[in-house]
Amino acid sequence: MFYDVYVELCHNNGKSPSAVAQELGINKSNVSNWKNNGYTPRGAVLNKIAEYFGVSVDYLLGKEQKEKPLVNDDEELTEYLEQLRTRPELKMMFQLTKDATKEDVEKAVKVIEAMLGKD
Repeated sequence: MFYDVYVELCHNNGKSPSAVAQELGINKSNVSNWKNNGYTPRGAVLNKIAEYFGVSVDYLLGKEQKEKPLVNDDEELTEYLEQLRTRPELKMMFQLTKDATKEDVEKAVKVIEAMLGKD
């Protein structure tokens, strides 16, 4: 069950299961065990996969029938968040900055403002 959901999410994001595993630092033998032996990852690995795809652990485990919308009361914000989840270049940018400090974010905003001529 898990592997089927995993493969579908990979496909929806235009990536192979092994490519996603590599991005997440997961050994290929683990992916083989998911596929061939029906194993399901646990703990941190399961959480890492859920975070990567922007879904819940319950969704990965087949306990939810469909992905939950990220935000459902603000259409513009929902569309923006969906783009962050699905566009590879935006996804990469946010993965690289997920451990950024407040100071890092402020510096990045200043650089962007300078590029836009808003300094």
